[in-house]
Amino acid sequence: MGELALIEQIRRTFQGRSRGVSLGIGDDCAILRPPARHEILVTTDFSLENRHFRRDLHPPSSVGHRCLARGLSDLAAMGARPLAAFLSLALPGELLRTRKGQQWVAGFFDGLRHLAQQHSTPLAGGDTSESPSGLILADIILIGTAPQGRALRRSEARAGDALYVTGSLGGAHAELTALLAANRPSRAKVSQSHPHFFPQPRLAVGAALLQRRLATAAIDLSDGLSTDLTHLCESSHLRAEIDAAAIPLHPLARKLSASDALNAALNGGEDYELLFSAPAAKRIPSKIAGVPITRIGTLHAASAKKPRILLNRPGERPTELTPGGWQHFA
Repeated sequence: MGELALIEQIRRTFQGRSRGVSLGIGDDCAILRPPARHEILVTTDFSLENRHFRRDLHPPSSVGHRCLARGLSDLAAMGARPLAAFLSLALPGELLRTRKGQQWVAGFFDGLRHLAQQHSTPLAGGDTSESPSGLILADIILIGTAPQGRALRRSEARAGDALYVTGSLGGAHAELTALLAANRPSRAKVSQSHPHFFPQPRLAVGAALLQRRLATAAIDLSDGLSTDLTHLCESSHLRAEIDAAAIPLHPLARKLSASDALNAALNGGEDYELLFSAPAAKRIPSKIAGVPITRIGTLHAASAKKPRILLNRPGERPTELTPGGWQHFA
């Protein structure tokens, strides 16, 4: 399979009409048609072999799914709706010269397409290249829209706001830990619940938070609660206090020891849930778009005498919570 055949395979896999895409795959540029009185939001994410996935362990459909989910989760955090996706993909030459390699590529696109169809996200273009490193590199760009001046930001939280998370935390870390310990290929399927292999971006929740004016600020939990809450606090110039007992743990995390489960929830990352703030007096539903919502703490005015984040545990003195999630180059 050469580049032209690969591009034709991609075009066939993702063919279809979209109200937001006037011209998609097949020309020098795509032409997008955003809704009137909306702003354009853009996010980009790498998926790198041996950094974000293992070809020998992860199902190819999971790699494709996760590649798109990362960008969709960013849009969800700002209350945006996806308009189009663009994928730049570098593949080792030998991958396309074997039947097994071609099946891997087809599986990758099946996983990406399945999630794209779920969230009406057309693949409108991108680029392909032979990878000089022998590793797979995928760069996904997501284009979204939100009403002018309404997109949720990290910087708009206020002192006194309550802090909430969607879903449950720690499951992705627990599943990844088990995968690496077993060191054998996973047979996980998208039809099953797998927080690491097939995370579900909370687009419907983010849109509801924006449309119903429920949230003051939001961020997606990609790097871990401790790290992403730090980002939100720094952007809004606030500090936070959170209750360890209130953090909703994923069933997979609950199988770990108490300390490991809490560490998975605080620092594990890649849960792709939403962390958001809302006025304490505002009534926040226990579920939004079918997703459980849990209050985990409160925001306060920043103080030179107090840590950025305090973690409260039953029967113990509050302790400082420092960013312990993922950080490249650390």
